[in-house]
Amino acid sequence: MAEPREPRPATAEEARQGRIILRTPTRKLVFFGGLAAVLVLPLLLRFCAAA
Repeated sequence: MAEPREPRPATAEEARQGRIILRTPTRKLVFFGGLAAVLVLPLLLRFCAAA
C-alpha cells in the first residue's frame, strides 16, 4: 500500500505578506466561520447584556 504524500510546504515567497492559503473547502469554512464569530459574538453579547 502506498504511503500518503505529505502536503508540499509553502515557500517563503508564498508565505510572505500574510497571504492566507485556503486550499480545501473545510479550511475555508473554518476560516470564514471564525471571522464571522469575531463579528457576531460581540453583538450577541451586547444584546444579551442589554436584555
